[in-house]
Amino acid sequence: MSLPRYRPQAWQAFAGELLAKASLPAGKAEAVAGILVEGELLGRTTHGLALLAPYLKEIETGGMTVAGDPEVVNDFGACLTWNGRKLPGPWLIMRALDEAMGRAARFGLGAVAIQRSHHAACLGAYLGRAAERGFMALITLTDPGFSSVAPFGGVKPVLTSNPLAFTAPTAAGPILIDMSTSMATNATLAKMQREGRSFPSPFLLDAKGTPSADPGVVLADPPGTVLPLGGLEAGHKGYGLGLMIELLSGCLCGHGRAEPREGWSAAVLVLAFAPAAFGGEEACRRQVDWLVEACRGSEPRPGVDRVRVPGEAGMERRAAGYRDGIAIAAEVIEALRPWAAKLGVRLPEPVI
Repeated sequence: MSLPRYRPQAWQAFAGELLAKASLPAGKAEAVAGILVEGELLGRTTHGLALLAPYLKEIETGGMTVAGDPEVVNDFGACLTWNGRKLPGPWLIMRALDEAMGRAARFGLGAVAIQRSHHAACLGAYLGRAAERGFMALITLTDPGFSSVAPFGGVKPVLTSNPLAFTAPTAAGPILIDMSTSMATNATLAKMQREGRSFPSPFLLDAKGTPSADPGVVLADPPGTVLPLGGLEAGHKGYGLGLMIELLSGCLCGHGRAEPREGWSAAVLVLAFAPAAFGGEEACRRQVDWLVEACRGSEPRPGVDRVRVPGEAGMERRAAGYRDGIAIAAEVIEALRPWAAKLGVRLPEPVI
């Protein structure tokens, strides 16, 4: 049976009202709601509205700071570092991206590092904001307080899924790359375990280093580990990427895994590039557009209808969501029903 569908705008208004009634100031509530719905539209459902109930719990328990601004740790012109004070990740990263683009417009590059951000949701949800303004942008993130990925060849978790997101504007819409550097994200792992499902192949190791497809091995005592991207054969590549993200995020901002753990948090780097400051905006766009067409023009292998560029499928889902509505998982609605009753906010009505 198909799930009912809803207008994205209705869920954005609902999420924003819930967060505001939970004491998040209006601007912050609007930013968080917008990013959660954007993640849902792009198909990143584990990092979309499924996070709304946990965020409300974090506000209630004080895990998320609701008031004030980030503190400036360092400001070097093109480079800025904030102590995010556990403020909402979506609001912080949207501000950081705007700040990075403003500095890139002046210096060619703009970088904002954030220590002690709260959870950031779907990194890909921020990228359109940069591409629409003609910037390339890179976002990297780690959670210094959580370990689920062992270094390649090891069995003790040190890193986490360490995602990166990148965008470049093109004539046919933005390239949107949003990926973890492990074989599975922590959210996917938890979802599969709740649903009693296993991975299609060994994405994991148990505590003794035995390959496994069972999500439960990661939460066992002692815990197993998620393999780096590339798995058993080529995981050294994912390990290298994950370590790079760790260095760019937790290490560069000066507040990473050497510090005591402090709950749900993130260390983030937001980097914006102004093409005009390099080979020139027109020359860069010509090269990007040629590359996109060359990739799309590659003859597809058997069983593949056509070659796409990263983000194309997500943008198609996004357009379909605005046209036909978005389907919201029953478990998400059930998790939010008590919050809606408690805070006096009416759940959205389905349109289909």
